[in-house]
This record gives sequence, structure tokens and C-alpha cells, in this order.
Amino acid sequence: MAVVVVAAGEGSRLGFGLPKAFVSVAGVPMLARALAPVRAFDEPVQTVLVVPAERVDETRALAPGVDVVPGGATRQQSVLAGLAVLAPAVEVVLVHDAARALTPLAQFRTVLDAVRHTGDGIVPGLPVADTVKRLEGVRVAETVDRSQLSAVQTPQGFPRAALERAYAAAAAEHTDDAALYAAAGLAVQVVPGEPLAFKITTPADLERAEHLLAPPALPRTGIGIDVHAFGGGGTLRLAGLDWAGEPALAGHSDGDAVAHAICDALLSAAGLGDLGSRFGTADPRYAAAAGGVFLRETVAILAGAGWAPGNVAVQLVANRPRFAARREEAERVLSALVGAPVSVSATTTDGLGFAGRGEGVTAVATALVRPAARRDP
Repeated sequence: MAVVVVAAGEGSRLGFGLPKAFVSVAGVPMLARALAPVRAFDEPVQTVLVVPAERVDETRALAPGVDVVPGGATRQQSVLAGLAVLAPAVEVVLVHDAARALTPLAQFRTVLDAVRHTGDGIVPGLPVADTVKRLEGVRVAETVDRSQLSAVQTPQGFPRAALERAYAAAAAEHTDDAALYAAAGLAVQVVPGEPLAFKITTPADLERAEHLLAPPALPRTGIGIDVHAFGGGGTLRLAGLDWAGEPALAGHSDGDAVAHAICDALLSAAGLGDLGSRFGTADPRYAAAAGGVFLRETVAILAGAGWAPGNVAVQLVANRPRFAARREEAERVLSALVGAPVSVSATTTDGLGFAGRGEGVTAVATALVRPAARRDP
């Protein structure tokens, strides 16, 4: 069995100024990633790399032990160059695009087994999810039945002798080996493909690949503390609630120590600073702002950095207001603002300290943040 890896493309759409297969994907050249499953085969494999002529020596150093040949002006010519160096004993050939660098070993095995079992050409494919239109210029001519369509990938596998006959008979350029094979009157079947076998063609594709290869971030914890003295004007605002008849807390904003401590704990956990550095008292936008404003903006800051709140626990230290009767209400409001469970408990200091003397309140919060759910790659 042999695998011909086609890596001679210029990669102009990727925009790196060098052949696509030599662009790094999460610190490893794309070509090296494409070779990884081939090297993992549990049977002898002749591997042939088809690369730009000026990259042949570099590739031999990058991938010792494989055959390296210069490619042609088209993909079809490049595959033909790879077929020309196959050992006589090779009976099955898999042709693979280096740009499908995340293709798992299982897909290679599926294609190889299907070629050996059927004797036909085999291509992996995925169902087409989008509605497909056939156009005449910019006008929609018809809606194509997507149940009869498949988005094909590589490796594509073939009996070696039949593939060589198909290439010898080819009178036109084809977009893949299966099309050339079918044009010679030979049968091609589709087997289930793998979502990971997508083609890296654009910067967005590269970002997607690196995102998938990034090690998962672990949840992180943080702590926040906020203290406010009584003495503000208006109604007390605490834990996201108004407390009629209670003295207000002093502060640049509404003095909601519980909300502020939660913000500090979330920012601390994500390594994103603290309330003062993010919402300083010099910023007039936050004068008299409610705690909910800070909570919503903090959650947005976390999301922008790839984090989401997991849960928050708050300990309120105060003689007043009497918190127990409204604890569940406060937890519902705060949980909705944070987008994660928030629990609040309250205690006193038995008359000790400024909180015990009724001069103000202290809130201590601990938070867990987790990596934000990744968008579907």
C-alpha cells in the first residue's frame, strides 16, 4: 500500500507567502501534521510527498524516510509525478491532500479497507447540510436535491493499476482523483467522512484548525472583596435589590458591595484585572451606576477573553439589612445577571469591627470560571 501526499500548492489564499503545506499549524508544519496518521499505520506504507521543486531538499530533511518528488503545474500533474515512483509491489494507492492536515487515521483505514473489499475507487464524504442552488448568472435556476450530494474529502483510494490506467487515459483536468477515475468509466463509491478532515485553505480555516488543536483550558477560581460604608444618598442597593427604609451605601456608583465583590472575583479568576482597573472612579459613565451594570459588563469582558462564569459564592458581613428573608430573591437576580448560579449567605461579626458597629458592609466572593463553549468548528 502507498500514500501519495500532494503538497505542491502555492497557498495564495492563505496569505503567508509560502507554499501552504509549509505553513505552521499550532507550531507544527501542515505537512508534518498530514503525515502523522500515515506514520501510525500498522502495516508497511510507501509514502510519497509531492512538493514544489524548490522545497524538495527541505522536505527530505523535514520528513526523512519518505520519497519526495517535485510537483507539476497542476494537481493532476503532481499526483502523476507521485504515481511514477511507486514500488512495483504496491497494489492500493491512497491520494491525500496535505491541506487536510487534521484527517484522523481512522479515515485512512476506512478508505483502505473499502478499496480492498470492493475493488472500486473509494472517496470519503460528508452529507451536504446547506440548501444548494444551481445558478444561471446570479439567477437561481433550481434547488438541487442535497440528499443526492456529498462533500468529498481525502484520502481517496484506488486499485493502483486501475488508477494508473485512468491517468494515462485522462484527456482533461479534473478537480480530484475520483473525478478522473470516474471519467475513465471506473466505479467510485463514497464512504462516511470525518468532520476533522476539512481543508485548510483560508486564514479562517487555519484559525479553526489551531482552535481544535489548542489544549483545553482548565477552570480557574478567583476571590473578590468589597467594603462600603453607610452614608450615601437615596435607597440602599445591595445584592441587586433595593432595600426601602435602609441607609444607602456610599460610593462612586450605587455602592452594591455584593455585586462589586462578584465582579472582582470573576475578573480575578480569569486573570483580567479588577473592578478598579476596569471601571475606575474617574469614568463618569459609572457614576451612580447600578451593580447590575458592572456585572453585565464583567461577564462580557470574560466572554471576550474566552471565559464564562461557572458559579459564584458570596459571604455578606453586615448587621443590616436583614438579609435572610430576601436571600432567594437576591440569588435569582444575581444568577440572571451573571448567567451562572450565584449563592449568597450572610453573617454578622458579633459587634466586632466596623461592620459590627453598623458602619457599613463587607462582601467576600469566590468565583469559578470555565473556558467558554467553543463555537462549532
